[in-house]
Amino acid sequence: MTDTLFYDNPLIARYASEEMSRLWGPQRKFSTWRRLWLALAEAEAELGLPVTDSQIAELKAHLDDINFAVAADYEKKLRHDVMAHVHTYGDLCPTARGIIHLGATSCYVTDNTDVILLREAMQLIRRRLVTVIDRLAKFAAHYRDLPCLAFTHLQPAQPTTVGKRACLWAYDLVLDLAELEHRIDTIRCRGIKGTTGTQASFLQLFNGDHAKVRTLEKLICQKIGFDEAFAVTGQTYPRKLDAQIVDVLSSIAQSAHKFATDLRILAHRKEMEEPFEKHQIGSSAMAYKRNPMRSERICSLARFVMSMPANCAATLATQWFERTLDDSANRRLVLPQSFLALDAILILCQNVTEGMVVYPKVIERNLRAELPFMATENIMMAAARAGGDRQALHERIRQHSQAAAAVVKDEGGDNDLIERLQNDPAFASVDVNAELEPHLYVGRAPEQVDEFIAEQVEPIRKKYAEILTAGSDADLRV
Repeated sequence: MTDTLFYDNPLIARYASEEMSRLWGPQRKFSTWRRLWLALAEAEAELGLPVTDSQIAELKAHLDDINFAVAADYEKKLRHDVMAHVHTYGDLCPTARGIIHLGATSCYVTDNTDVILLREAMQLIRRRLVTVIDRLAKFAAHYRDLPCLAFTHLQPAQPTTVGKRACLWAYDLVLDLAELEHRIDTIRCRGIKGTTGTQASFLQLFNGDHAKVRTLEKLICQKIGFDEAFAVTGQTYPRKLDAQIVDVLSSIAQSAHKFATDLRILAHRKEMEEPFEKHQIGSSAMAYKRNPMRSERICSLARFVMSMPANCAATLATQWFERTLDDSANRRLVLPQSFLALDAILILCQNVTEGMVVYPKVIERNLRAELPFMATENIMMAAARAGGDRQALHERIRQHSQAAAAVVKDEGGDNDLIERLQNDPAFASVDVNAELEPHLYVGRAPEQVDEFIAEQVEPIRKKYAEILTAGSDADLRV
């Protein structure tokens, strides 16, 4: 049999980065288990338990040389993944075999490994998120004052600028970054809690010395890179953590989906496009097509990530008493795949934001097709200042607007409202064309772009200058 006979997870095979894929791979997972067993042995030795330097040296010598075939044979026999790896490690460390996993329950390695991987995965997501924010801000600055038609209810509304719209996309991600930073900064490890969270086995090892048990946990936290452990747990760390983290991932996916959807609509209007490569094929049948496939893929993957919080909520809600095992298989799917999918989403977002194409002439044409309606208030006020009756002018504009709209909608003609107003003696005193300058209607949009970048983006750039200076390894695979 060959690998082509078996299902490949497309998140690995097609979309996510090698870095994120390796993070959630078996080698990283089980070598982390061994590092946790080493940390436990070292801490127990430091507190006086009979663990020798030679045993610790033996454990250190075999942190990464995992024989997965042997582990699989053990698991088939024992039906227990942790004990399978205890024995596999013990085979390589015969003198240390008896002290591996001393006092611990399975969740000592499984859950502490999970929080280590979750934190590192969030840090990778943060790196990608910061980069996308930076790229969107650069785009916003470049197009800060390019007027474009804005939309409310997906209907033409008062103009904005291309740069200001990009700030809307970026600000969603800035808010997401704050939430992600909070989760990274406050994540705790499980520590050493025992089978039901009471630490009974460790209390027995230390002959009832509560202080040594507390010290043991502090030592473990330090050795595995955490400031503290969860205050109390059952057998597992609180599954609340999974729900909180996946909520943040979903939020980022929501922001990406909104951005990509807007870009798809703009592509439909021919105002903006995502990058389109020289030899890229938009359609196998319609050779002229320039389909927004990157943006569509962002939305597709985002929909997957956005579905995950409900799953985590259900797992959290059904953890009876000190724990049940119905979370295990589920979490093997949800946690890695949520990160893998979001990793792919942000790689796509970076690729798109670094190569977005803007068509100013089309933007201007679309804006001018609607601008006459939006200019009517200014035209009415100018005529009123010249001595006209405001209420009568309002009625004249209403009538002309309805007639012009009928030409556009019923006859498929061009908007002739301006011509109608120019030919109406009630507006003879007004330079109607002067009121059609698009910049008159964008308000403070250009200044808002400047202020947003200065107040929101620059602190992020300063805080993460090393990330932005190093550049990104994001590679769009397909």
